[in-house]
Amino acid sequence: MSPQELPMIIDETLARINEAVQLHHQQGRREAARDLFARIWDEIDGERGDPLHVCVLAHSMADVQDDVRQELVWDERALTAAGLLTDDRVARAGVPMSVAALYPSLHLNLGECYRKLGDLDRARECLQRARAGIAALGDDAYGQLIKDGLDRLAQELTST
Repeated sequence: MSPQELPMIIDETLARINEAVQLHHQQGRREAARDLFARIWDEIDGERGDPLHVCVLAHSMADVQDDVRQELVWDERALTAAGLLTDDRVARAGVPMSVAALYPSLHLNLGECYRKLGDLDRARECLQRARAGIAALGDDAYGQLIKDGLDRLAQELTST
């Protein structure tokens, strides 16, 4: 399915989170993205907010952290929020995937944090959890991106 064929994300907060993601990934404006994420975080009432918003925002906010420990805190928040999500909630927001498809990416990011921190056993555990959920990924660009990331993490853990 091409991006033009994907259902439109209809959730206003997710659209704003996506704006911040674009600031970071397409425009290279990491600090501006972090500032926008922080404003949205306050608006959604932080960890008490809608688990979908918390999960997506925290997952994205982790990517713009300068300190790996802060990155880990945000990744852990995303994983906790994912545990509160339902497929119905994700579908109502117009997100074209199941909750199960979020877990490989969440565990990949946690594994990468643990690797950077030198906790290779925990990094390997996260890699195993991510691989255990890989069947939930679609055969698309997102699925391939996550699989490639898992292969890179596995390679880095093997060489350490």
